[in-house]
Amino acid sequence: MNVGHLAHPAEEVAPKLLGAILTHETPEGTVSITITETEAYSGTADPASHAYRGRTARNAVMFGPAGHLYVYRSHGLHWCANIVTGADGIASAVLIRAGRVIEGEEPARKRRGGKVESPRLARGPGNFCQALGITAEHNGTDLLTGASVALSEGEPVPAALIRVGPRVGVSKAHDWQHRFYLAGDPTVSAYRLSPRAKPSSGA
Repeated sequence: MNVGHLAHPAEEVAPKLLGAILTHETPEGTVSITITETEAYSGTADPASHAYRGRTARNAVMFGPAGHLYVYRSHGLHWCANIVTGADGIASAVLIRAGRVIEGEEPARKRRGGKVESPRLARGPGNFCQALGITAEHNGTDLLTGASVALSEGEPVPAALIRVGPRVGVSKAHDWQHRFYLAGDPTVSAYRLSPRAKPSSGA
């Protein structure tokens, strides 16, 4: 995969990332996860995006260049991984919501807990990062230059298997159809409407 695949708006890139593979090489072993669920966040035009109110020290990575990893802490509990997309200088990113561990199940399971079922190892954005071993230290990592965390192409996903729906757990612009996932895949997280969500209009 090259930067040309990612240098487009998040809502265009998000479905194309289904089937792509994120790999992390660590002393504990290499873990590779096929992406099965994503959500697009469109920067300053998107009320649910971290970049909606402009550039800050926290969200600076979102403004490019494409192909870098934007990592943030959710509710003070979990790390979440986003792949930066779009043109340099314009905030745009795709949240990785879930995936299927295809290599390194043992180290992934040690991070997640020995009793976790295989389909649940990387189900949900926090679990995805935990299984892959992603933390704040990986914020800003270039995924396309052969670093320890890398993004690569997987098997093509038939368009007929891709489903589209509203985003999970956000209170603003929650009904934007920016969530993409593989139909019937057991690794995909369950839909959850935020109790603070209000009807909105937009993409």
